[in-house]
Amino acid sequence: MKYKSKAEAILVLEDGTVFFGKSAGRVGTATGEICFNTGMTGYQEIFTDPSYFGQIMLTTNAHIGNYGIQMDEVESEGTKISGLICKNYNVDYSRVSADKGIQDYFEDENLVGISDVDTRALVRHIRDKGAMNGIISSENLDVTALKLKLNEVPSMDGLQLCDKVSTKEPYFFGDENADIKIAVLDLGVKQNILRCMSDRGCYLKVFPFNTSYEEMKSWNPDGFFLSNGPGDPSMMPEVVENVKKITSTGFPTFGICLGHQALALSEGINTFKMHNGHRGINHPVKNLKTGKCEVTSQNHGFGIIAEDVHKNANVEVTHVNLNDDTIEGIKVVNKNAFSVQYHPESSPGPHDSRYLFDEFINIIKTHKPNE
Repeated sequence: MKYKSKAEAILVLEDGTVFFGKSAGRVGTATGEICFNTGMTGYQEIFTDPSYFGQIMLTTNAHIGNYGIQMDEVESEGTKISGLICKNYNVDYSRVSADKGIQDYFEDENLVGISDVDTRALVRHIRDKGAMNGIISSENLDVTALKLKLNEVPSMDGLQLCDKVSTKEPYFFGDENADIKIAVLDLGVKQNILRCMSDRGCYLKVFPFNTSYEEMKSWNPDGFFLSNGPGDPSMMPEVVENVKKITSTGFPTFGICLGHQALALSEGINTFKMHNGHRGINHPVKNLKTGKCEVTSQNHGFGIIAEDVHKNANVEVTHVNLNDDTIEGIKVVNKNAFSVQYHPESSPGPHDSRYLFDEFINIIKTHKPNE
């Protein structure tokens, strides 16, 4: 169904709270866990980030769509959010280089949203009550019926989703003549992560999330990368067992976001569902080795349990979040493995955290035998 700029829309939360607004994107119904992102820019990267699969995005910035859509600014092959909640939905845009407006984009992607919502009130509600499921509809305004449908939506806690966003078949990225080969375990990888490694002289082979260590090893990589992705990290035991095999070999291993959590789980460190999670591009993180603070981009609703880390003699904390002291980075001291919870490929700093890719490459070069 086509966009109706004045069509009514409704948002119903899991706790029964109701918000009214206007239809944005396709006329229809969308469900998922509601999460909020505090970034002032980057809505297109957010829409296409596989880590947001199964979630309705609530944007705190007042204007969404104001600089249009440029098709080379995507993090995956299509939108991954379940729906959008925003204050001002700007169909008209100002950027000359944009390829299309947000409404055309959402219609092409079959994405449902709601605008003209009091997003400040909604963010305060979610912040206080915690992350919860919600349902958006611009085709059915019956609150009772929507509540019944919402009851059928599973909780993100206990949900494995990386199989929904991982590649189905292996593929290559970068220059095949590059000196370094990296096997990427795709749990929902962002394209800019691949670019950051390719730009540093790496040839990548991206494998499906359930690929065995033995199959990845048969490509003879020089290192392994564990990608970001959506869902509950504790619900992917096969991935964790694979990570154990990878790190036990001594091969250089780097994990980001869900990959960070998978590395922690492989070392006996448990994860937990956060009250709200971290989503934005202004989160301060301290590197405990250098003492420097990084302005970071973050997108995660789960974290690793600090007490488990401190009890593990083989794992040391490398980075902490200065807002809430949660652990943002670890290193396995008896293996060539390290990881961070945030996204160094993003550029809020603008390049505060890119050194992590350089460190990974340097570890590979040190470990790689001379030919």
